[in-house]
Amino acid sequence: MKKTHVGTKLAQNLVEIPFLLLVGGVGYYCIELAFRGWSHPSMALCGAVCFLAIYKINEHHMKNLLVVRAFLGALLITAVEFFAGCILNLWLGLGVWDYSEMPYHLLGQICLPFFILWFLLCIPVCGICRAVYRYVFYGHDGEE
Repeated sequence: MKKTHVGTKLAQNLVEIPFLLLVGGVGYYCIELAFRGWSHPSMALCGAVCFLAIYKINEHHMKNLLVVRAFLGALLITAVEFFAGCILNLWLGLGVWDYSEMPYHLLGQICLPFFILWFLLCIPVCGICRAVYRYVFYGHDGEE
């Protein structure tokens, strides 16, 4: 990462973080609409949080293999999904999703097949995060 003045970094974060949250929230909501036909507004929030966190994973683990970053992203998404599912589905009874019929599920909120899907989805998302980091916020002059 380039060395920046503290005030410059703070100003950049005031743009960077909302941008990442917006991209993640809108992006995931649109993915659900495209593949599932509907979504719940809470999924935009989950997508926003996950995209920001995956961006930070990529920022701090740029030298790690893509498979490692995708695996970390899948773990993170699964944890967010479990936490959100326990609140939205089990506690509030909203029925946003139910994996009870899926193999290897935990309380119907997470399951192995979707962990694999999150891993596969994280592969292009890691590439998007790297491109945003290099070409939108920190330049592409090779410094990391």
